[in-house]
Amino acid sequence: MLPSLIMNALIVLFVLGAVLWDYRKADPHRVVFRYFTTLSNVFCAVAALVLVTVGDPVPFWALLLKYIATVTVTVTLLTVCCFLLPVSHDGKGMYGGAELFLHLICPLLAIVSFLAFEKPSAGASMPAWIIPIGVVPVILYGFLYLNKVIRAPEAHRWNDFYGFNRNGKWALSFGAMVFASALISFLLWIIP
Repeated sequence: MLPSLIMNALIVLFVLGAVLWDYRKADPHRVVFRYFTTLSNVFCAVAALVLVTVGDPVPFWALLLKYIATVTVTVTLLTVCCFLLPVSHDGKGMYGGAELFLHLICPLLAIVSFLAFEKPSAGASMPAWIIPIGVVPVILYGFLYLNKVIRAPEAHRWNDFYGFNRNGKWALSFGAMVFASALISFLLWIIP
C-alpha cells in the first residue's frame, strides 16, 4: 500500500539523518547509542526498511517486527511528552534539531502507518501473544540502564540521564515503564 511505503521510507530517511546529525555533533560525554530514543528509532527504521522491501502481502514476521518497533518508539514519544519534558522544561532540547524527528515525527509516522495501513492478510488478526513481546525491548533496555547507571563500577557508570533512579526510586521507575509499555503494546494490538 502506497501510504505505508511512503511513511516507512520517510522513517528510514529521517532516522538515518537524525542519528547522523546527533552523531556528528556528539561530544565525548554523549554517546548517541546509549539512549533508548536512538535505539528505538533505529530499530523502527530497520522494521520500516523491511516493510519497504518485502512487498505485498506483508509476511507476519515483518508485521510483528514493525509492531514491536512501533511500541518502542511510542514509549519514546510518551516518555518525552509525559515525563522528560515536564521535568526538564526544555522544549527546545527535547524537540530541537534531530530530536524533533526522534522524539516526535518518526514515532508519529510509525504509529499512523501501523494503525492505518499495516494489516495482516485478509481475515487474519494479530494474535494476543504478541502483546508481551512488544514490551521485551523496554525490559532489556531497563536492565542495561540499571547495570550501567547503578551497578557498574564508578569509573564506568553512565550518569542517570533519564532520571529514573532519582532519589533511589529505580524499582518504581522500572515498574512504571514496564506497565506503561505493556499498556501501549496492548493498545497498539487492540486498536487495529
